[in-house]
Formats: sequence, C-alpha cells, structure tokens
Amino acid sequence: MGELSGNCAKEQFFICAYCCNRITGRRSDSVNEHVEARALVPARSLDYTNIVASCKTRGQCDCAHQSKDLPLTPFMDECETELKFKISGRVSGITERAKEAIQVLNLGENERSNKALIEKRKQLSDNLLWTHGLDPNEGLEDDALLQDLIDELLTPKEGKLEPFAPVVVSILKGWIS
Repeated sequence: MGELSGNCAKEQFFICAYCCNRITGRRSDSVNEHVEARALVPARSLDYTNIVASCKTRGQCDCAHQSKDLPLTPFMDECETELKFKISGRVSGITERAKEAIQVLNLGENERSNKALIEKRKQLSDNLLWTHGLDPNEGLEDDALLQDLIDELLTPKEGKLEPFAPVVVSILKGWIS
C-alpha cells in the first residue's frame, strides 16, 4: 500500500479507525477510507484530514460505510464518549448519531447485525483483561488500579496498540465509580 496508508495506520497505532481491530497498513487488510464519502463531498477526496485507515473486513467498516453519511466520526472527541462498549462484545450508542454510526459501519449492536465482530471483540477484550490480571466477569473496584490499566492499554508498544485496546478502555471507564 502507498505511503498515505502506511502513515494513517501508523498514526492510528495500527488499529482500524472504526472497529479497532489490528491492521498492517498494507493493501491485504487496510484501505484509505474517506470519512466524508467522496460521493457526498468530492472536494474532500484528497483532504488528508478526511482520510483514515480502515480494515477491509467484509460487511463492516469501510465496506459497510460506502457513500453513506457518517454523523459521528473517529475525528470527533465525542466518539470516545458516545459509543459504549460492553463486556459482551456488543456496542451501543448513547446518542442518536452514535446509533446511526454503529449501523452505518455495522459495528455490532447485536448478534444479528455482526456476530463475528462481537465474538472477536469479546474474545480479544477478555484476553487483554486476563493478560493484565483482571477477570472480565468480576471487574475491579479499585479506581486507581483501573486508571493504571487504562494508561497502560493506551500506551503503544513498538508503535502499536493491542487490537481492541480502545474497546477495553471504554469498558474499564464504565467500571470506574
């Protein structure tokens, strides 16, 4: 893949801008995704601030987005607060625009919509929690320890975040009192 794709993937710590799964920045699993679709806003086709690295998973993310309007984007700070990830692997929207973004990108609001992503997100999230000594079914009531774990998960190792690390961070933030 070209320099642009590699740069986008690197800036995103090699995770998909939408689902947070691992990407390499190579053509085999990644694509330059126009957040505002070229068909809707042709003037932004070459605008770097409109391009993210997305996975090429069939039926979700770039493949699902196509030319639909995306009311909540990875460029918005609210993306971190309006999407609520659950230990079950599902995601829900706190706002109408978050709900619409989940549907447009097919991010797995329920098993009917994207069972494969929900199961993968749950499995990898559980593994990340277990790796850090935390039972996903029991949680943790020590806010300071939870914050330490959040900080660790958001610290790239060799320029990469673990797949679904932002998902686990969202779950952990929900556990903080």
